[in-house]
Amino acid sequence: MTFRQPERFARAGEGAFTLIEVLLAVSVFAIVLAAINSVFFGALRLRNKAVQSFERALPLQQALAFIQKDLEGIMLPGGRLAGTFTTTIQSSNNNNVFIGERVTPDIYTASGNVGVLARWADVQKVVYFLAAPTNRNVAANGRDLVRQVTRNLLPATVEEQESHYLLSGVETIRLQYYDGLTWADTWDSSTSTNLPTGIKVQIVLGEDRIGSSREPAPIELVIPVMVQSSSTNSTGETGGSQ
Repeated sequence: MTFRQPERFARAGEGAFTLIEVLLAVSVFAIVLAAINSVFFGALRLRNKAVQSFERALPLQQALAFIQKDLEGIMLPGGRLAGTFTTTIQSSNNNNVFIGERVTPDIYTASGNVGVLARWADVQKVVYFLAAPTNRNVAANGRDLVRQVTRNLLPATVEEQESHYLLSGVETIRLQYYDGLTWADTWDSSTSTNLPTGIKVQIVLGEDRIGSSREPAPIELVIPVMVQSSSTNSTGETGGSQ
């Protein structure tokens, strides 16, 4: 009498995996995981670089927006609220609070905000300074760009001034003035035409010098001046047109 193994037990081992097949599957799975890991961390590094570039560019764009708004709203010299636009700063009209290296003349501009909570009118005096860096790594190149604003141009006692930090890491900032033919480094509205027809702002960031032997290209902003003097009345005050 012969014992016959049941069919269900005889075929039980036919669907099993061999050791080589298991090792091959694990190897393929590991390769796939490594590729996914490489793609994921590559995308993460790209995202971090994009965030860093955006965070670095945002203060610069905001500073350029302030400068452009102030220069676009520049007022004609003369009258009670707009003084002479000159790069030669006299002690009588210099700001009371000295912050650092002064890089612009007194800019009388209509760039102020007018609203229910505004204390003064939209006309204000703005000056830009390069000050020593504060509250950041002193080893980094460049200084802080500071915007000083005087909102009340008819004070009873002392001018009230506000200082606003705009940008760090600024190596130099330079203004040039266009007279219609050439660019000049100086301007005096009392001897030249009242205002230049254009103002060029050049900013060099100190961080651009790190690890580079070449002179960094400046960031340039050219603002056309849309107001020009057309006549002078008998009192010596300048009238203008836009």
